[in-house]
Amino acid sequence: MMPGVGLGWDETVYVSQVSPQAPAAFFSAPRARGISFLVAPVAAFTTSVDVLRGYLALLSGGALFLGLQVWRRLLPVPVVALAGALFATLWITLFYGPQVMPNLWVAFAALGATGCFLRAVLDPGDRAARVGLGCAVAVAALMRPTDACWLVAPLAVAALCVRSWRRPAVLVILAAGAAAGASAWVVEAYVSYGGLAARLHRAGEIQGGLGWHPAFGHQLRALEGRSLCRPCDMRWRDPATALWWFALPVLAAGGVRAAARTPLRAVVLLPALTGLVLALPYLLTIDYAAARFLLPTYALLALPVAFCLCRFVTTARPVLRPMAVAVIAVVLLTHGVSQYVTADRLVSRSRATREALARISAELHRQGVRPPCTVTGNESVRIGFQAGCSSRQLAGHDGSISRAGLLELAARQPLGVLVAPGRPVPGYARGWRSAPLPALPGQAASRVYLSPPARP
Repeated sequence: MMPGVGLGWDETVYVSQVSPQAPAAFFSAPRARGISFLVAPVAAFTTSVDVLRGYLALLSGGALFLGLQVWRRLLPVPVVALAGALFATLWITLFYGPQVMPNLWVAFAALGATGCFLRAVLDPGDRAARVGLGCAVAVAALMRPTDACWLVAPLAVAALCVRSWRRPAVLVILAAGAAAGASAWVVEAYVSYGGLAARLHRAGEIQGGLGWHPAFGHQLRALEGRSLCRPCDMRWRDPATALWWFALPVLAAGGVRAAARTPLRAVVLLPALTGLVLALPYLLTIDYAAARFLLPTYALLALPVAFCLCRFVTTARPVLRPMAVAVIAVVLLTHGVSQYVTADRLVSRSRATREALARISAELHRQGVRPPCTVTGNESVRIGFQAGCSSRQLAGHDGSISRAGLLELAARQPLGVLVAPGRPVPGYARGWRSAPLPALPGQAASRVYLSPPARP
């Protein structure tokens, strides 16, 4: 699905940290470098986005397989297989599998960590589970340290509250894995932000301020195929895309209830609870939404949902089982088609954006903005990376350069100031030569104001 799809805004930031194509984009406080490390072996040697997509598609498929393998000793194979199919066919999983984004990797880590935790507490002799638990938690912390905290919390509480699960070694492994994965982020906090508290505070500011912000409606709108819903006050145009979202908690609760009187009750209950805990910060504390934020929750809830569906079939009377299988198959097929259509729509928009960015980059080169160069203003991160330029802003998240510093750059290298329609031209650029740029999909054409070193 992904050939021809260019890098998104966030992807560009992550890839630019390890790619020779352009100087690194500003790396804001909430971000962690785990996904950049993951793509470094490819991004450092090729600028082909399609090669990068293929690499990540193969890697994410393997990661999902490994995460599900952990559960084969805990749940019946049909349940595990169905859970994998349910998660893999979500449009969010399909779209982000080949993307340079950390959320899906947190989902794989959460799936593996929860399964390894259960194996470690149920079988103290399972050394592989202990190693897997530490590695999975470390991966989650490397990708998104705050998500790792929300992952470790319910597992640690379970290890303390369930008497037969009280194993000090497991608690040590949880803490050590989180510390190992988050260590680079913590060190960077002290080096670049003045401490961990300062970085967390700045991260909260960039996210709009953390607090009581129920975002259930935002998530529903994001399921229409929006990569980011910020602000998210638009009309809910396609409620059908969220039908599965309403069924998810019902089926997950059904799975927990179905397992309540079986030896598998803890094995089904823990992923459900852990998944819900992982959803809390994104449903209650931020005032915007992206469907990818809940990928770890969907990965874990797929297990009790699959258990519910399998029990529905196995507990039906023999004469009704073929009908039960047929009904579930039709519903899941319809759901899968809906997910594919949503993903395809988003991919089509992304391809159009890539083509537009290529046209903008070519026009900038024609106007004399060639490396070494800098761009600032509207969509500067993606446009700058495409053109091989650095991107800098005087305001917003990127406060890495002053007006004087920007003017100094403009005097010795090409600087392009990208101005969206209706926006004022910065005072320092009003006397510069300007040129129109091709429009991005859904936007009016911008203009670029060019510093004197930029010559056609």
